[in-house]
Amino acid sequence: MARHNARQATAEAAEEETERPHYHGHRKRLRERFLAAGADALPDYELLELVLFLAQPRGDMKPLAKRLIDRFGNFAEVISADPHALSEIEGVGESALAALKSVQAGAHRLLRQRILNRPVISSWRDLLDYCRASMGFEKLEQFRVLFLDRKNMIIADELMQKGTVDQTPVYPREVIRRALELHASALIMVHNHPSGDPTPSRADIEMTKEVQAAGKALGIALHDHVVIGRDDHASFKALGLL
Repeated sequence: MARHNARQATAEAAEEETERPHYHGHRKRLRERFLAAGADALPDYELLELVLFLAQPRGDMKPLAKRLIDRFGNFAEVISADPHALSEIEGVGESALAALKSVQAGAHRLLRQRILNRPVISSWRDLLDYCRASMGFEKLEQFRVLFLDRKNMIIADELMQKGTVDQTPVYPREVIRRALELHASALIMVHNHPSGDPTPSRADIEMTKEVQAAGKALGIALHDHVVIGRDDHASFKALGLL
């Protein structure tokens, strides 16, 4: 009788093992690998799986993660994608969308806090990382101004204009007026090129010269104008345009 019960238990265990989905235990193994070796040990789709685990308590997230990578290209492109475009992917509901965009918001906040209360000169790399994360993946042009005090500390970071896919209307007098309101001593202007090519246009150069001239007359320095592309940036100062 005991042998019969043991055989039955073994058979039931084998049957249960057969019925388990192929991804059984995958979540635990993936979490353990992440905690032991860090994000660099995971391909982009597995890092996305970890994010999607937060949205879906059960189920295989690998197919959805791979669909997202196939559609947008990489982890950064996925979390930076337009919410409407993400929602068009099969399997992306409200919970998954919230999980993905919360990761993007957390990244932005982390990078932004790295540049606050520090002289921009000593945190230039962090500043570029923040600007790329904030603007580099946008489909429309955006124009941002960082307002600085006499110690080159950021006192305000403001998105002043949004435009089309290839143009943003910028009014130099509005930039200088805002600098005066904030009692800023210097500026750094930043805008993105959705095309991916950060090369300054003729309009970019002319507008920059107008802001520089207007600021100089009022004792407000223009330290730089940075154009952000997908994978690179262009600095007016480094190019000798300021």
